[in-house]
Amino acid sequence: MSEAVGSKEEVSALARGLVLLKTIGMAAAPMGNRDLADTTGIPKATVSRLTATLVGAGYLRQARDSERFSLGPALLDMSSRYLRHFDLRTMARPYLTELSEFAGASIHMGVRDELDMLVIDSLRPRSALISSRIEVGSRLSITTSAAGRAYLAALPDPERDVLLEQIRTETGENWSTVAPRLMAGIEEYTRLGYCSSFGEWHPHIHSLGFALQGPSGERYGLSCGGPAYLLPKDVMLDRVAPRLLDVARRIATEAGTVTPN
Repeated sequence: MSEAVGSKEEVSALARGLVLLKTIGMAAAPMGNRDLADTTGIPKATVSRLTATLVGAGYLRQARDSERFSLGPALLDMSSRYLRHFDLRTMARPYLTELSEFAGASIHMGVRDELDMLVIDSLRPRSALISSRIEVGSRLSITTSAAGRAYLAALPDPERDVLLEQIRTETGENWSTVAPRLMAGIEEYTRLGYCSSFGEWHPHIHSLGFALQGPSGERYGLSCGGPAYLLPKDVMLDRVAPRLLDVARRIATEAGTVTPN
């Protein structure tokens, strides 16, 4: 046992198990061993052993009288523990609620996960007529979302350069189209303190993004937005943006990440 710990085989098994969890989590419906093998390229016999282990540990749930799997309750417990580490959520919520009600817009707070922002908190105004489909656990692309661009723009130069290189590698031949938009977002954030996305992340959604830093140095990207017909561009820029900047300053001041004026 001790000789196996840290071996290449052990690391490979863990990595494959994590791939299965991510694949199942992103699927639209429960998946079977054959589906998982075809999707991931992992041999079916290995997939069967891994799914059995994950079911036994509670990380996967197997449908009754079926070989199909969905995420299990142990992951929910782990996610709840993960979210409890983000103290900024609790501190920022009153300010973000105020912004949401003032703007009549939804607020989403995310942390980076690879090349997406993973939503960890979501607020909607009481006046909302249409419920947003963005929930905790949803993903917002760094390249097209206001929250993602703000997160990118707020990074220190060395970290930003590393992330830009990862995006360049991932986008491949599309980089020549993506790069100017990202550079424009960085310039916009530097000049105005926020990033905008008018129909880029979704053709019918307008949003403004800003970034926050927690007391321990953790970084967040946030978006404030909603349906374009309710939040036209001039309303977002002339009415919402000043309040958004004020809220961002107040949160940063209370978090101790800026010096109060």
